Amino acid sequence: MRQKKSESQSEVGSARGRLLDTATRLFYEGGIHAVGIDRIIAEAGVAKATFYNHFPSKDDLVVAYLEEIDRLGRAAVAALPKQPPRKMIAAIMARISEAVTAGGWRGCPFLNAAAEYPDSASPVRQAINARRVWYHDSLENLLAEDGDPAPSVTASLLVALSDGLLESAYLDDAESVPALVREAVTRLLDRR
Repeated sequence: MRQKKSESQSEVGSARGRLLDTATRLFYEGGIHAVGIDRIIAEAGVAKATFYNHFPSKDDLVVAYLEEIDRLGRAAVAALPKQPPRKMIAAIMARISEAVTAGGWRGCPFLNAAAEYPDSASPVRQAINARRVWYHDSLENLLAEDGDPAPSVTASLLVALSDGLLESAYLDDAESVPALVREAVTRLLDRR
């Protein structure tokens, strides 16, 4: 007979999940510094002690929030069908179009968080940097496989392009982004 999880074990996992889900929604809607821990605790429906049991500080929650978004993004890229490198790059970049046109877009959560945490040594910025390094390296590896003569430089250009498109979608017209993504990737990759 399978051992049943104790009620307290399932409540603990559930409380942490509710805290992360609530923080994700509130941080994205209102900004990280603008949202207090008391509001997150109240909306997640957990006790203050439960919050601090899972997250010793607000910054620990912010790091967990960013790591979860990063994990989901990496999983989405890993789930893309395997294709030749250039098509993989286009598919990865097309994820920007999907994100910004799905509704409710208010900018890249990583760039938004970076704007609120200027100290590059902070754990929050380290989580952001880990995401950016992974993204850059993923593109660089595909570019090298495609024969790009300067894959690191081209990857840096694609990351900068991604940043610009993600923010442009919030500030300008999100519906124009899919065409911009396609055009920019084509021009950048066909330049050689």
